[in-house]
Amino acid sequence: MTLTFSEASERVHAYISQFEEGYFPPLLLLARLTEETGEIARVISHQNGKKPKSGEAEGDLEMELADLLFVTICMANERGLNLERGFERMMDKIEKRDADRWTKKKF
Repeated sequence: MTLTFSEASERVHAYISQFEEGYFPPLLLLARLTEETGEIARVISHQNGKKPKSGEAEGDLEMELADLLFVTICMANERGLNLERGFERMMDKIEKRDADRWTKKKF
């Protein structure tokens, strides 16, 4: 299945819109973004040597990254931002700025 940022944004908005509370306020979204980043760090730590606490699962990196993406989409939606446009602008910036920053592979 292929999913564009716009489709993901619409799906998240349809889900959030069914609740009276709507989107969390910006600072709470930021707190959730921070919490999800911590969960990603925990999973990567477990996958790269640190043993989980007794009774604690190693974690699911795919799900944690998806949680981070969900909160990111919520933040963009709450602010009326277009992630496709933002992503294109960001890629254009790094493709130009960092074009010669690292050693390119020889094919």
